[in-house]
Amino acid sequence: MKKQIKQYAFLLLIVYGTSYGQAKKHLDANKPIEERISLLMKEMTLDEKIGQMNQYNGSWDVTGPKPESGSNEEKYNNIKKGLVGSVLTVRGVNQVRTLQKMAVEETRLGIPLLFGFDVIHGYKTLSPIPLAEAASWDLEAIKNSASVAALEASASGLNWTFAPNVDISNDARWGRVMEGAGEDPYLGSKIAIARVKGFQGERFDNTKIIACAKHFAGYGFVEAGRDYNSVDMSNSKLYNTVLPPFKAASDAGIRTFMNSFNTLNGIPATGSAFLQRDILKGAWGFKGFVVSDWASIAEMITHGYAADGADAAKKAALAGSDMDMESNIYLKELALLVKKGTVKESVIDDAVRRILRVKFELGLFDNPYKYCDEAREKSNIGSKANNAEVLEMAKKSIVLLKNDKNLLPLKKSGAKIALIGALANDKNSPLGSWRIAADDNTAISVLEGMQQYKNNTLVFEKGTDVAINKQSFLDEVKVNTTDFSGFEAAKKVAKEAEIVVMVLGEIGFQSGEARSRTELALPGNQQQLLEEIYKVNPNIVLVLNNGRPLSIPWAAEHIPAIVEAWQLGTQSGNAIAQVLYGDYNPSGKLPMSFPRNVGQCPIYYNLYNTGRPTDKDNNVFWSHYSDVEKTPLYPFGYGLSYTSFDYKNLKISKDSFQKGEKIEVSVDVTNTGSFDGKEIVQLYINDPVASIARPVKELKGFELIELKKGETKTVRFILTDKELGFYDNDGKFMVEPGQFNIMVGWNSNNGLNSKFELK
Repeated sequence: MKKQIKQYAFLLLIVYGTSYGQAKKHLDANKPIEERISLLMKEMTLDEKIGQMNQYNGSWDVTGPKPESGSNEEKYNNIKKGLVGSVLTVRGVNQVRTLQKMAVEETRLGIPLLFGFDVIHGYKTLSPIPLAEAASWDLEAIKNSASVAALEASASGLNWTFAPNVDISNDARWGRVMEGAGEDPYLGSKIAIARVKGFQGERFDNTKIIACAKHFAGYGFVEAGRDYNSVDMSNSKLYNTVLPPFKAASDAGIRTFMNSFNTLNGIPATGSAFLQRDILKGAWGFKGFVVSDWASIAEMITHGYAADGADAAKKAALAGSDMDMESNIYLKELALLVKKGTVKESVIDDAVRRILRVKFELGLFDNPYKYCDEAREKSNIGSKANNAEVLEMAKKSIVLLKNDKNLLPLKKSGAKIALIGALANDKNSPLGSWRIAADDNTAISVLEGMQQYKNNTLVFEKGTDVAINKQSFLDEVKVNTTDFSGFEAAKKVAKEAEIVVMVLGEIGFQSGEARSRTELALPGNQQQLLEEIYKVNPNIVLVLNNGRPLSIPWAAEHIPAIVEAWQLGTQSGNAIAQVLYGDYNPSGKLPMSFPRNVGQCPIYYNLYNTGRPTDKDNNVFWSHYSDVEKTPLYPFGYGLSYTSFDYKNLKISKDSFQKGEKIEVSVDVTNTGSFDGKEIVQLYINDPVASIARPVKELKGFELIELKKGETKTVRFILTDKELGFYDNDGKFMVEPGQFNIMVGWNSNNGLNSKFELK
């Protein structure tokens, strides 16, 4: 009997050892990734495959006791069963290591997890909101900003960010404009590439993380600017405005896409095979994977597109949505759908292969704990170097909108300055609404920044509160419209001051996801405060803190100096003070047009001519408003400097070109003012006659140059078919012969003009 037991045990050892050896062949780092994926997938059950398509929100302390009941217990148990491919919001080396160890060492196949997080414009140390960064037009600085964010996030154990948001939008009512790069697809594409390279780097060492292009697609054009609303647009708008930044991100090597909450052509983006299979994975050849937005697979039921969970799972999987974020539908429904033959297992295999590919590329199979380094976590997060980087980014993001009588820069000594506005002493709002990992009240306030300049008399008065409730990520901001009790104290200090600096705008949580607004004026009673202060002292510098373009026509007419300072992150106050005092000469340009009032929205520079763009017959029947000009208050590309620039000698290398020939455009730019400064030279084209009507102007080039006072530089642009062409309504790129108009200048409204012929 003992002999039989020994023989049986020996046979078990052989069988188990052979199986174990087969299962571990995918860990051979010398094999090509595709072969390693195939080896691993041969060992996976259907349930384990579907588990890789499942992403959970880690909403409990994973280093503490096992959850005893509810959804967290189920999540915990499923991780141990190998039925989870990714988690989000779990962060910190100890938390990440705990779950990664569970996935790698306590499951049958030991497949490591991806750890995702909304690292939108920084982790602990925050850069300006993305819209503000876009105002810098400084691609290297934007890339560096994403690198700092990746450095801190990776040091906290994370390996995936749900950024960049590359949604183009021209409607300031939509709160999520703060997450994107503005209204222009060319600028948006360049910034998308910069952010992807900043997050991911050239290779995935332990300081880089996976990036995610979102939201695919059309989310920036939700009707009425209302978040999560429907989208209805032409193919021309889709192919020429919405998709280019996503295509640029794909071409730059981004590893993940996130689909969108909205419908497009009546189909939720999560269930759109047209977007995910035909365009992204088909025409563009994208090899990474697509993750749903939060519960967006389940929300297809609410949309009225799916009948129930099984129907939603089927439609999302067939459409190409590879990973289910937090709706738990794939795990519940897909296996039965495969067994019934409703969904082919090859669909599951394609999704799983894509997910595993990213994990192999990230190096997690070779070192599952590569992001779990306590020393890095301690030394990198919140470091002096990171703060220095975000300070530079913040200064570059500021846009000078007006500076009559050279009120700025401020004198550094002997001046009596009144600082007014609750936002001037706010250490929370500059962090913006996407600051989940940052600690509350950690921004440098404007008051603190200006206090660094010791030789002036600085007196602060709040004047009025912007909000009357404590704000949080989940709460609506209730603005103050009734309390005027601080007005008199503010007027008193303003009357006694030489110059008044007023910091007005939005609370940090008044822009961002679900923060749509139907009024774009200064919230609450800030406008009344501004007008009351103006009556006692008109020498006002208005500093705007906001996450979207605002409508400020009264200020534009009356206030001599206006600075668009956005929500600038951790170093906000220092950046603003250094600009106000002239230690940094502002160079930013607007990435979105500012409307005169909300009734103009959506408003954008690259509009179409219409059949009646002007009043040719001196009557009412032309494209206009009867109560306000149809132009923006401040146009796309607009921004001033403490110095001045002169443009001369616009030249095109010759008058006519053949298709495919490079076209050189040059212009001389001279610094004619009293300060050294930077200028963003912008090139726009217009195709006046085309098979599909084209916009009156389209940005197709820009250069950021530095000029010392009195210096002249020649700026050269090269135009190719890529810049001259456009997409037809079937998504085919085409370049048509004919005349092209060129404008090179300092914003989308002003510049020098020329033209050439394409034969």
